[in-house]
Amino acid sequence: MQASWEPGESKIKLIEGPQKVSQLFGAKLKALPPKPGVYLFKDKEDKVIYVGKAANLNSRVRSYFGAPSSLSSKIQRLVSKIQDLEFIVTNSEQEALILECNIIKKYSPRYNVRLKDNKTFPYLKIDINKDWPGVYITRRVQKDGARYFGPFASAGSVRKTLKLIKKIFPFRSCSKRIEGKDKRPCLDYYIHRCLGPCIGAVEKQEYRDVINQVILFLQGKQEVILRELNAKMKAAAQQLQFERAALLRDQIKGIEKVIEGQKIAITLQGEKDVIALAQNETEAYVELLSIRNNKLIGQDHFIMEGVQGESPGQIMTSFVKQYYASASYIPPLILLQHSVNESEVLSEWLQQQRGSKVELQVPERGAKKKLIDTAAENAVRGLELAQAKEMKVEVISAGLRELKNRLRLPRMPRRIECYDVSNIQGALAVGSMVVLEKGWPKPAHYRRFRIKTVAGADDYAMIQETLRRRFKRGLAREATWAIIPDLVLIDGGRGQLNAALEVRQELGLDSIPMVSLAKENEEVFIPGDPQPVYIAKDSPALHILQRARDEAHRFAISYHQKLRRREATASVLDDIPGIGPKRKKALLKKFGSVEVIKEASLEELRQTKGITLVLAQKVKEYL
Repeated sequence: MQASWEPGESKIKLIEGPQKVSQLFGAKLKALPPKPGVYLFKDKEDKVIYVGKAANLNSRVRSYFGAPSSLSSKIQRLVSKIQDLEFIVTNSEQEALILECNIIKKYSPRYNVRLKDNKTFPYLKIDINKDWPGVYITRRVQKDGARYFGPFASAGSVRKTLKLIKKIFPFRSCSKRIEGKDKRPCLDYYIHRCLGPCIGAVEKQEYRDVINQVILFLQGKQEVILRELNAKMKAAAQQLQFERAALLRDQIKGIEKVIEGQKIAITLQGEKDVIALAQNETEAYVELLSIRNNKLIGQDHFIMEGVQGESPGQIMTSFVKQYYASASYIPPLILLQHSVNESEVLSEWLQQQRGSKVELQVPERGAKKKLIDTAAENAVRGLELAQAKEMKVEVISAGLRELKNRLRLPRMPRRIECYDVSNIQGALAVGSMVVLEKGWPKPAHYRRFRIKTVAGADDYAMIQETLRRRFKRGLAREATWAIIPDLVLIDGGRGQLNAALEVRQELGLDSIPMVSLAKENEEVFIPGDPQPVYIAKDSPALHILQRARDEAHRFAISYHQKLRRREATASVLDDIPGIGPKRKKALLKKFGSVEVIKEASLEELRQTKGITLVLAQKVKEYL
């Protein structure tokens, strides 16, 4: 597809001022060819501020410079900024549409409705031309014979999908050269997440079967995979390959669980995408549901910018063009909440992209309308959450800046670690560490400690043991322990802070800021200042510290309660002859607590896995 520049007529300079441009430059505007193409408006800094497509460049561009009263307020603002014009003539309106999408993607013009951060959407790539293909995340779609799935709205979306299929299908996740001669496989092989081609443990065809299953799964054809796996499981069992049969059984269960989660109440055959949106003054939230074989295999959302003054139909049109310009798959039916502009042109273009007919529908009733309503409700909720998050991000950023100033910190406290301890008269003492990154909890970095060296109820010593163990591991450069916090927050008053400072000095970590937050009056103490630092009760800075303190307290309490429950059940059930860990677990899973087990009848106890009549009688006797 080749678009051409029209020689000699590619630029028209427009003079600044309140004059009617259509009168001053009517002759030049008439010089625009009556052909399909794309036009670009630029401002005085030669920056592209709007890109449009036209079936007739001459009439479309001239329409901007008519009577202002006939133009929307957004177009009036646009026209007031135009200082230059460029255009590209194309062979057809479909070519113009593709070119328009590419130019919008390149320049992100201010006055266009455009996908937010749409330059490099992630995809899943399977290079089927290789002997031992893997499944990888990529941001470049090439014509290299590989299979691509996407685009996904974010890296988080694609990672979630990759994590799911990796749990179900044992393909390799490494990029090493496979020769089948490695002495030892990686951990994935031992936990049945890889078939071990690196050590020659699998034939190429068997590995290829797994990759084909991944492709079918991503296409929504799970039933085909289930039929194949069930046949293989039965064959393995008949050949007494029970370990292989068990692995296939687990794989089948994983796929069935996914299918159960994908089922929708509305019965519609075939493949389709469902698109709805919600908008406010500055952006629109577009919800996309991907339905294949009556299953919801994908649900994603996209943010559209530049929607000020635009109708829902125009926003929907812009999304359909920009999304499907880079989509790896286009279904034969696309259900829309709002009608798109130039639907015939869009349908023809989509048909060219897909290679067969694509229908755009705006359903008004029935099952299809229910799908649209579902997507629309998700879009409304998503926009509300996005707005709340944006407001919260601004508030949190202000709070972090205030913390830096109030606590005299050397840098912005982007990573805050908070510590607390929990015990009852020194028994089952635990310490907790929670992490806030940019004001938001990061549970993956939470840590808990069973206090080992402190006898009795000595909170100061417990805090010291917790900090000593944490930072010694950090000094040893162990994984996430090596990350240095911008601020350490201790739950407590001046005494707890002083105890923490002793550990800091002992380990030579004076560069790490430490403060404490006392719950009684919400007072913040810093080293070297006998008086607490004043932070207003309604300040976002104090709210961040309170959030960290409360989360550390909750985390410590939950661990302490878990240990108490474990000890309470261990002291009773572990003394019963014949009741080992598995039977104890089965009893607690069925009845919930020792008290309920005590009240249960012999027959009820006998119905528990692993419990015979003799064992049931022993349990009753001991309890």
